[in-house]
Amino acid sequence: MLQTEVSVLGIGHPTGYPTYMMLTHLFTYLPFGDPAYRANLASAVFGVAAVFVVYLAGWRLSRRVVAAAAGALAFGISGVFWSQAVIAEVYTLEALLVALVIFVLLVWRDRRGHRPLFLAALLVGLSLTHHLTSVLLVPATLAFVFLVDRGVFSKMELLLGGLGRALIGLLPLLYLPVRALMEAPLNEADPSTPGRFLLLVTGGSFLAESSEEERGCDPSALALSDTSTKLQLLGEQLFGQFPVILLLVGFLAAVYLLLADHAAAVILGVLSLGCVAQSVVYLQLGIEDFYVFLIPAWLALGLCVSVGLGALLRSAENLQAGTAVRRSLLVALSALMLAVPLVGARGEYGTLDRSGDYGGRRAVEAVAQGAERGATVLHHRSSLWYMVLVEERRQDLTLIDPFCTSWDRHTDVAWPDPISAAEANARYGIGDTTGVTAAREAAKKGPVYVLGGKRIDLDSFREAGFDVVPVGKERLLYELVPRTTRG
Repeated sequence: MLQTEVSVLGIGHPTGYPTYMMLTHLFTYLPFGDPAYRANLASAVFGVAAVFVVYLAGWRLSRRVVAAAAGALAFGISGVFWSQAVIAEVYTLEALLVALVIFVLLVWRDRRGHRPLFLAALLVGLSLTHHLTSVLLVPATLAFVFLVDRGVFSKMELLLGGLGRALIGLLPLLYLPVRALMEAPLNEADPSTPGRFLLLVTGGSFLAESSEEERGCDPSALALSDTSTKLQLLGEQLFGQFPVILLLVGFLAAVYLLLADHAAAVILGVLSLGCVAQSVVYLQLGIEDFYVFLIPAWLALGLCVSVGLGALLRSAENLQAGTAVRRSLLVALSALMLAVPLVGARGEYGTLDRSGDYGGRRAVEAVAQGAERGATVLHHRSSLWYMVLVEERRQDLTLIDPFCTSWDRHTDVAWPDPISAAEANARYGIGDTTGVTAAREAAKKGPVYVLGGKRIDLDSFREAGFDVVPVGKERLLYELVPRTTRG
């Protein structure tokens, strides 16, 4: 969905991600690869930039190049962050914005002056246009500034200047209603009115669909219903991203910061604890990909690792030993610090390598080559949007998405009709999230197919009186044939 929305400047699911849409759209003009590849590449570029800024922030905290590099490397090679850097997703850009805010605040602490402070305010505002986790930056930034120089809060020109920059940072939010009024080709939330705009940017659309019935249609929620399973998954994520020795170094460094650097401890602590709390809430709700919300916490842990390793290097430098011995010890320690984050990286690469993953392409080709002209295809937030909107293929088809989501959708449920969810429900029966009613309505007009997926239960169609007939060898596309019309 993001690959398509980025390519056509659409509007994504809550919270809309306007900054991501506009920045990543620029990558679609690159002269190589297809638009989907270019959207994936943007995540990698944002990820590399985030790791570099983590290094810069780590150096500000540790004053040691090797320590900063080791902390940044540990964060960059952490499994979840790496996994988001090779697909079209929003989390590497989130990490970049968070890292930039921390780095600029550290620069301000070292140099003072109003310019870094205003830049930090601008970046906080910009981060709020991208992901709700960035809300944590507001109290974290205010607390950091207060602990470094509380006099800032008594200077009206600084307060107004910072507030003004933060509001300027929020300007990308205007993209959402503007594109909605321009009838964006793919619009998942329709923020064309003030009420719908607020529902989108605040995540209120999730609350609008938070009934037990709606959550029950999500297989991932059912799979995570056991408390012990949730605790196990949380533990695996919290303690499985960094090598154990670096976890220990990071935790000890966090204690050190609490004692020696209150400002740094507060900004990293608020960020980490807030992300953990948010992830626990999502896990409790049965949201399977809760772990991606921990990425800023691991970023903070990477900075703590830099602090801890920096302290270790300073201790080695101060040893009462000969120059040659001390130098040899520092070289050995530096090499070890850079090597430890790489432990397991080869295996991680094999797990996260997506270079051969063409599932989306196979789905497109299955429908493009297997569906009859003028047919209706039921699908759920699939690469068929990419087929009709980006590649402009098989525009003779009617695409219907009657299957449930965890937020309140509006205009992305049918193609080619730009109609609201209510209108689509009246026309296609999308209120039935099994898809059976939509299939029955479509079968009155011609051939109907369903593109398989994890939220699509083929047995529900069989029980409703359809024969589910695989089309092609891939067994991705199925024709739904009413039994009364066969033979």
